Amino acid sequence: MHLAAPLTLACGLVLPNRLGKAAMTEQLALDGEPNERLRRLTARFADGGAGLLITGNVMVHRDHREHPRNVVVDERTSRPALALWARAAGDTPLVAQISHPGRQGLYAPRGSVAPSAVAMRGVGPFFQTPRALSVDEIADVVRRFAYTAKALDEAGFAGVQVHGAHGYLVSQFLSPLSNRRDDAYGGDLAHRARFLLEVLGAVRAAVRPGFAVMLKLNSADFQRGGFDDDDALAVIAMLEGRGVDLLEISGGSYESPAMLGLRASTLARETYFLEFAQRARGATKIPLMLTGGFRTPAVMEQAVASGAVDVVGLARPLAMEPDLPRRVLAGDAKPAIEGRDRVGVPLLDKILSAQTYVEQMHRLVDGRAPDPNLSRAWTIAHALWMTRG
Repeated sequence: MHLAAPLTLACGLVLPNRLGKAAMTEQLALDGEPNERLRRLTARFADGGAGLLITGNVMVHRDHREHPRNVVVDERTSRPALALWARAAGDTPLVAQISHPGRQGLYAPRGSVAPSAVAMRGVGPFFQTPRALSVDEIADVVRRFAYTAKALDEAGFAGVQVHGAHGYLVSQFLSPLSNRRDDAYGGDLAHRARFLLEVLGAVRAAVRPGFAVMLKLNSADFQRGGFDDDDALAVIAMLEGRGVDLLEISGGSYESPAMLGLRASTLARETYFLEFAQRARGATKIPLMLTGGFRTPAVMEQAVASGAVDVVGLARPLAMEPDLPRRVLAGDAKPAIEGRDRVGVPLLDKILSAQTYVEQMHRLVDGRAPDPNLSRAWTIAHALWMTRG
């Protein structure tokens, strides 16, 4: 079975198999600190048999968070707490997804920021209109990415994944819809990609050679006039020689959440972004991880056996069934369990598509089994309550 084969990354990190837990927002840190509940969840996923665990958003700035309950890693963060979190994964490589939300922050007490002062569309009253970052502030954010990566390296994590997808700050710089700057960080794609490349360079320089540096990148934003697949392929070409050990492919943003729902054009193959991954495979030697839509072991095996991708990323299926990797590797052909995450109202479905699985992870933390029939009304109400912090 190709899924059972180990993978050695350029930095030397060995993934024991080709099934990776992709990032999901855990919303467990009440004060920004990693805690015992987060450690329990990490240990539960590690017991499930995946060859790689990627945490949910770890924020590089305390005043800018995707959710009020994100972990923050900065000068104030407890180093012993970080080390305990790293050890919770046991022998499974644990990689922290490091991120700045930009205008997609539910917690921004001093106001949200972005490449340009462009408000989000179609997301209701949940997000502020941002102000544009100054050049000095951009340099500060780059420094914060590097600082966070170094702290995680020293704490015992196996690596970091820079979040350059799903409409967060790095992705905002890449998109001409959200980046309307006319300085060195805006304009053509080479300038829009400058922030990403500076972050990657600073992170790589701050950590040990054996520490993995990964990137999550959109194949496209799925918005007319936005970051598209040709842009993504051009950015991937820019990554060569920059120390990226694993590139995860996804797509979409809060405005157009392709990462949260199947598109009809790829439903038959279960994977949202496989066609793009096949194109990317011909454009880079960097190992590829593909996340989105995988539900049956046969399709997972086929994706790796074809050579299109090196690692199958699983997110929502693991919230429903944390032992899915172990079951798949044992040869069980049953598909992954689905959760109820739609009501047919677009704005509510955006909430449910993510929060259904947050609730399932919280059940795992509390020692309860996931519930495929979880109340959708409760999920929405609880999600809105948790945004209070």
